[in-house]
Amino acid sequence: MSSSSYNYNKLAGKHVLIFGGTSGIGLGVAKLSLAASARVTVSSSSSKRIESTIQDLRTEFPSGQIQGHVCDLSKDTIEEDLEALFQKTNQVDHIVFTATDAPAIMPVQEITREKLIAAGQVRFFAAVLVAKIGSRYLSPGPESSITLTTGTNWERPMANWTAVAGYLGGTCSVARNLAVDLKPIRVNAVSPGLVKTPLWNDLLNEEEQDNLCQFAAAKNPTGRVGLPEEVAEAYIYLMKDVNVTGRIVSSDSGALLV
Repeated sequence: MSSSSYNYNKLAGKHVLIFGGTSGIGLGVAKLSLAASARVTVSSSSSKRIESTIQDLRTEFPSGQIQGHVCDLSKDTIEEDLEALFQKTNQVDHIVFTATDAPAIMPVQEITREKLIAAGQVRFFAAVLVAKIGSRYLSPGPESSITLTTGTNWERPMANWTAVAGYLGGTCSVARNLAVDLKPIRVNAVSPGLVKTPLWNDLLNEEEQDNLCQFAAAKNPTGRVGLPEEVAEAYIYLMKDVNVTGRIVSSDSGALLV
């Protein structure tokens, strides 16, 4: 095969829609997608965050094509809101779901039906509905993809994470089954390890976050904790490789090895 047969820039001109694209890993995916000459749409529950993110991205990528739309995934009107969002974005090539909220960490005896449902509203139920509705707006074929987000706690249990871990494991199962239900569109998931993102601000102060990262880094085989833009590389890979579907890709600094 000649070198001319290789397309190293498979995302050039493609439309990437990122739920949760205004911060953390999602923002990292937006930056890498723009660097790869993709068109990017970010979605968030906050219009102010969208405006600020677009302004920052346009400063960093002056020639980049970037837009944003508000969609609050925590509302009961989520299905109608998603339909409205996708009608605005029109056809897309890749959907990336990194949206989440603060993990519902609590002792088992404090779990209630209401708390359990709330723990999965954004990270699980919304992800399934995004795949359901979004699949109708994706370009047909394996060149299109949906990438969900799980986390290592479904593989390594931790005290008080029962409510969240159930949804993390469920996301892995859902990604595999959606790969069958939505074929030939590809569906995969990324499983990040500990990553310092704004998500932790609701749970820990800055010093506590630094201590947690230092503790994890000392245990990880890489001797460090991943950065959002590093974990974002996994999403870029899953968008580009048309031969992978129904897979869970880990980016966890080797945390599960020790």
